[in-house]
Amino acid sequence: MVVSQLFNEASEILTRLLRLNHERAREELAGHIRYLRPAYQAKGNKEQGVGNTGAQATIDLALSPAPTSSIPFPTELAQQMQALRDAVAQAGQPITATQVAAGFKRLKPEKVESLLATLVALSLVRQTPESTYAA
Repeated sequence: MVVSQLFNEASEILTRLLRLNHERAREELAGHIRYLRPAYQAKGNKEQGVGNTGAQATIDLALSPAPTSSIPFPTELAQQMQALRDAVAQAGQPITATQVAAGFKRLKPEKVESLLATLVALSLVRQTPESTYAA
């Protein structure tokens, strides 16, 4: 009984941590970064950070687009569909097929268009009137 209770508590902690991680990732994609130690992590930048005491500090942050690192595109169709769906969801705003393709190494927007059209048909993403895609 004690072991199962510990397992349940650990599972709850991990679930909450994962939820927080996803929330922070969405914030960072939107350009909002929370620094734990702003004086060391973002010298000369302006953004709100969280200090060791929990108080918020203001630092200078030159607003630049988030760096986009290209990752390899999966070879299996199911993994490709999941990767595209995740990319659209993580964007936090509607994006074009070209923008989605730019997040992957050697991926042409034409291939992304057809796969995104399939995701739209399956109601896993939606297409806006401006021909962008959103989660």
